[in-house]
Amino acid sequence: MNLSWIRNTLKAAPLALILTAAGCATPEPQRARLAIDQQLPALDGAALRVAMVEVTYAPGESSAPHAHGCPVVGYVVSGAVRMQVEGQAPDTYHAGETFYEAPGVEHIMSTNASREMPAKFLAWFTCDSEAPLSVALATPEEAE
Repeated sequence: MNLSWIRNTLKAAPLALILTAAGCATPEPQRARLAIDQQLPALDGAALRVAMVEVTYAPGESSAPHAHGCPVVGYVVSGAVRMQVEGQAPDTYHAGETFYEAPGVEHIMSTNASREMPAKFLAWFTCDSEAPLSVALATPEEAE
């Protein structure tokens, strides 16, 4: 066994740690990325819970207008989804992208952006109550 190699390696270890901490060392392959960084509304915390829902849309399929009682963070697993919440323009999210929905905001459009391919996304609900995760909204015809 080459003892001089071990001694030199041990001498260099503190320098490698310093360079890594300073961001100077050769970076490791990236294994993690920040997908979303979203401020959440004030939550009471007494009954804090998280729920994750997997939503799959067949080609061209959509959900009826609805609202959520707690903040939602979504991550598109495959395909693309077109979303619109009250007061904002529609947006299309593709696989690997995230979106946020504030609590109580009307989710007026949620649809598969493709008529040929299915789409799947995960929705994380961070709740501080036992209220339903989604509540259907009255359509304009129902409101009359």
